[in-house]
Amino acid sequence: MTGSTWLTQEAYDRLKAELDQLLNVERQAIAKKIQAAREEGDLKENGGYHAAKDEQGTIEARIARLKTILANSVVGDAPEASDSVQQGMVIKVELNGNNMEFLLGSAEMAENTDLTVYSPDSPIGKAIMGTKIGESVEYTAPTGKLITVKILEVNHFAG
Repeated sequence: MTGSTWLTQEAYDRLKAELDQLLNVERQAIAKKIQAAREEGDLKENGGYHAAKDEQGTIEARIARLKTILANSVVGDAPEASDSVQQGMVIKVELNGNNMEFLLGSAEMAENTDLTVYSPDSPIGKAIMGTKIGESVEYTAPTGKLITVKILEVNHFAG
């Protein structure tokens, strides 16, 4: 699934609704703000105009991001508990002597949780994908440090 984003149906629907809101409501509202600010005159010193243009840039960036996520998403239920690491699962590991738990997936999936999220394409994600409970793997962190990870648990993500 490299290149694709795994999403629960709930996460997909939430992102689709956000995209629809941005396209059909927010985009028009910001266009009206920009037009109103333009009508005030001198754009060089018009703080309202510049703030509205900044907001427009933020909205357009989020629209582009959501379109990419939705176009490249794989929608389905979270995998049931397993003995091997898969995308869309909560992984408990021992990392440099400390236990930690995280979701292996996309940040958009875990919006309503306090779980840390690692992408399957991240260094740790690539290293642990497919490993089994009890196995240890090593990977090189972006800092160049060699890190050892032991898989302790692989659990269903409830979303």
